[in-house]
Amino acid sequence: MNPSLPDPRNADIRIYIDGILYPREEARISVFDSVVQGGDAVWEGIRIYDGQVAELDAHLNRLMASAHAMAFTDVPSRDEVKRAIFLTLEANGMRDNAWMRLTLTRGKKVTSGMTTKHNRYGPTLIVLAEWKALIYDAEGIRLITSAIRRNSPQCIDSKIHHNNLINNILAKIQAEVAGVDDAIMLDLNGFVSETNATNIFVVKNGEMMTPQADSCLPGITRARVIQIAQDQEIPVRERNLSLTEIYTADEVFTTGTVGELSPVIEVDGRCIGDGRCGPVTQRLRVLHGAAVRATAVPLPF
Repeated sequence: MNPSLPDPRNADIRIYIDGILYPREEARISVFDSVVQGGDAVWEGIRIYDGQVAELDAHLNRLMASAHAMAFTDVPSRDEVKRAIFLTLEANGMRDNAWMRLTLTRGKKVTSGMTTKHNRYGPTLIVLAEWKALIYDAEGIRLITSAIRRNSPQCIDSKIHHNNLINNILAKIQAEVAGVDDAIMLDLNGFVSETNATNIFVVKNGEMMTPQADSCLPGITRARVIQIAQDQEIPVRERNLSLTEIYTADEVFTTGTVGELSPVIEVDGRCIGDGRCGPVTQRLRVLHGAAVRATAVPLPF
């Protein structure tokens, strides 16, 4: 079986693994690697615009913080990671309309098992860059509410951007079965947390609201949008949100690197607002696009 790729150009990409660039079909890691053994890794999704890497420092900050929280040792330096990113993008000729998944695993083990004492090779660094446009329909997305609850800090802290994504994948499967784009995940108290892949905002009577970052990832795009709203004197609050507040909002949108700002036009069969991208969402879309490009890191090639 040889399935078609979403973008045929990705058939010939080169992937960075621990200092070596491999053709797509030759890129491999060991079956003893911790990410295979237990999803033991941290990651970042980074977008490339107009010859620049968006929010690079923020993503590297979070990668390093997550690795530290997970007690990784012998982590590569920020400069090493940057060099790997630039090398990979240059090898693939990617300067625009690309998205990169940056993964740092705890590394290979000397034998299978849960103990980190078996990790004696050092972390594995993977840079996977693809030609990838924004993944959501610009006109809007449809959501359902998942029966799967989002992890709270009682279980595993969402502030660690880790690779063990079964919690989110199970919610995504429910969305796929329902024939919609993604699923809203609630926290253990029944309040809205985020979707399986993005943060979520509501707009009501000119005020923006978003769930507190207790059981959701405090996303980089989320933080940028909050800052833009404050700069524009748009009222914005972080607080508990119920599903009823989602259903009755004037506007709902999601934020994330892979989709930027995406208007939500339907949740659980309820039309949101007038079923189109609202004025606040559209305004923030434009301002976000300008802000990330103004602060992005130029590629050195």
